[in-house]
Amino acid sequence: MPQLFARRTDGTALLADCPGHPEAGGERAMKAAEAVAQACADIGWPYRRLAPLDGVLAANLKWLAGYRHPRNAGHPGLAAAVVEAFTRPRPLIEGTEAVGDPIALLPAVFHALWHGRLTADLTTPLHERVLVGPRSWSGPQTAGAGAGVPAGRLQEGAGAGENGYAEETWGISKTARGADTDAGGDEAGARPGETV
Repeated sequence: MPQLFARRTDGTALLADCPGHPEAGGERAMKAAEAVAQACADIGWPYRRLAPLDGVLAANLKWLAGYRHPRNAGHPGLAAAVVEAFTRPRPLIEGTEAVGDPIALLPAVFHALWHGRLTADLTTPLHERVLVGPRSWSGPQTAGAGAGVPAGRLQEGAGAGENGYAEETWGISKTARGADTDAGGDEAGARPGETV
């Protein structure tokens, strides 16, 4: 089971287990978690076993993580225009079309969503009519993981379907699928020798 070490802004540390599902590893994993919790307590670190992410949230995060690389932001003027298009919340496709060709611009929109410059309700499947708004917008989001949190901060534990793509997000639009060939999914992560 993956473990995550985090350093908070106040300098404190957290070690967390990130299981893929609630029963991951069974009894043996639970005993190991108790041992790790004790070791962390001995050195003064908090330890938590995090609840797995909801399937839709995990799928959306996997999709957006594919656009995290800076090359997907486009040139500085494009990135600013994308954020400007969503100063008032509007459907994803409408805001994208307001800037230009969706095939060229969707990677920049997904990049802005990943980095928290834009926000959307990630607890429902992403699609072309999902409302996207500015960073400060709380939106019609439901309570729970992912509401109002930049996608990049929720990456741990995101799952994927076959070939690294999440089935729930394939419905985003035919336009997004066309943009995927150069920017999305695993292709958008670091290439050999690059840093993300």
